[in-house]
Amino acid sequence: MTRLLEPPEGRKVFRLDFEPTAADIDENGHVNNVVYLRWAQDLGVAHWRSLAPPEAQAAWAWIALRHEVDYRRELKPGEIARGRTWVAEAAQGPRFDRFIRLDHPDGQMCAQVHTTWVLIEQATGRPRRVPDWITGMFA
Repeated sequence: MTRLLEPPEGRKVFRLDFEPTAADIDENGHVNNVVYLRWAQDLGVAHWRSLAPPEAQAAWAWIALRHEVDYRRELKPGEIARGRTWVAEAAQGPRFDRFIRLDHPDGQMCAQVHTTWVLIEQATGRPRRVPDWITGMFA
């Protein structure tokens, strides 16, 4: 990725803030890159859980297939990361692309992630085509 990710006009955006703990800070004195990836996953899961009814959460789950991360700016102890996520306009079979921005309190991007998730049926653990009602829930 080279361009800054921004949600398309009219797209639903889910937001969640993250405050680094002492364990999140690396020997360089800022949030470790691996922490940004954990926050991205936490943001995607929280987005699903905020929208999907309990019966859907019991029947379906998401697994990460691929993450592409750009790191641009450090986040220091005591600074709150402002997380935003949105999904692609349409799924591709069982795959659904998700976009995540983790911004510094001043609005500048610290990290961004383009990630592909796969919908699985909990009972079988097998991938399933993303139904239209799930796409509509995120749209």
